[in-house]
Amino acid sequence: MNLSTSNSDQATSPLVEMSELAETFRETRAFTATLCEPMEIEDMVAQSMPDASPVVWHLAHTTWFFETFLLKPFSPGYEPFHPQFEYLFNSYYNAVGEQFTRADRGLLTRPTVAQVRRYRESVEGCVNEFLAAGRFDDAASVRATVELGIQHEQQHQELILTDLKHLLSRNPLAPAYRSLPDVAQSSNGTATTNSVATAAPIRFVDFPEQLAWIGYDGDEFAFDNERPRHRQFVEAFGIANRLVTNGEYLAFMEAGGYKRPEHWLSMGWAAVSENRWQSPLYWTQRDGRWCEFTLDGIQPLQLDGPVCHISYFEADAYARFAGMRLPTEAEWEIVASQTPVEGHFAESLRLHPGRATGNDGIDQMFGDCWQWTASPYVGYPGYRPPSGAIGEYNGKFMCNQYVLRGGSVATSRSHIRASYRNFFPPQARWQFTGIRLAK
Repeated sequence: MNLSTSNSDQATSPLVEMSELAETFRETRAFTATLCEPMEIEDMVAQSMPDASPVVWHLAHTTWFFETFLLKPFSPGYEPFHPQFEYLFNSYYNAVGEQFTRADRGLLTRPTVAQVRRYRESVEGCVNEFLAAGRFDDAASVRATVELGIQHEQQHQELILTDLKHLLSRNPLAPAYRSLPDVAQSSNGTATTNSVATAAPIRFVDFPEQLAWIGYDGDEFAFDNERPRHRQFVEAFGIANRLVTNGEYLAFMEAGGYKRPEHWLSMGWAAVSENRWQSPLYWTQRDGRWCEFTLDGIQPLQLDGPVCHISYFEADAYARFAGMRLPTEAEWEIVASQTPVEGHFAESLRLHPGRATGNDGIDQMFGDCWQWTASPYVGYPGYRPPSGAIGEYNGKFMCNQYVLRGGSVATSRSHIRASYRNFFPPQARWQFTGIRLAK
């Protein structure tokens, strides 16, 4: 899992009754099931690339997490559901043991989807019984582990959607994850209308130089990579009031953006040349019109919608083309900490980024698209990974990755906050990733 991940050792558990946390556990597991309802069995077992995993593996791994880190250490007498599942569904926790090869997860036709669902039901039942009994030698550690498991499952809910989208996009039939009844379709499955709307020009909001506090500050749950809170001097800067649109990015393409090396970092130009990138990941031309593959199938490109599914290299190249730059994560957090957490999130089930509202403030800070920053993913001053297997959740990925902020349309609203740090390698494109400019 490559979404911004966590540790329970340095995270502060919420001061809630265990019964409330147990209800949140059940709601989270139920939402995972909701996301799977439109899928056929065949959708759940295939793997489209090494960076993605089959849906059934996500279902098993999130169950393995509760079994491994909650039931085995804290529930006396618990017997694992299957002795080999610890090996099959361990993602990258070397302290737990060996793992099945990630790139080969799509070869696991057994256990079947039905067997994995029984595994989920069994572990869920044991977790519910364990929490209801209330017999804990270390209640604080139990609460922290359950909260971490919930947050972990929310991250995999997002991966279920993004991995499935990549899988469906590889099918020449361009099948939809679900059907939207209000979208007119042509005989070949392509929506018949085109968007010609354009957004109002980007406006920059200025912020003065300041010595800012960065990182999580509160009593609720936060991942270890959001701490410790620290001071950072930030020069005066301006930040765009909204995300870059498809129409604006199309202008970059039409100006030869993918053919002009002066816009690109060296590694970015190598990625363009090697992968033959000519547009964002899911763009395609049909009958001379730009369209976009979505979880609702092929749709006309909405020119005033935010450009999405682009790499750090593409985001940086566009910023250079526009005479701007990407914000640092400290700049982004300064702005976000003054902005309500509002936007399009997974709970809406719209599953495609929406247009900016056009209000007078700063729009689209949260939800819709993850926003690339210019900051490499490293630990904050004083950061130390927690000990044990859980310590592998974040710290060991602090190399060759860039920070993204804000969440996406596939992120749960309850999962995101201003200090939340996501991270991906600069060539990654299958997540809902977009651009906010700074200067």
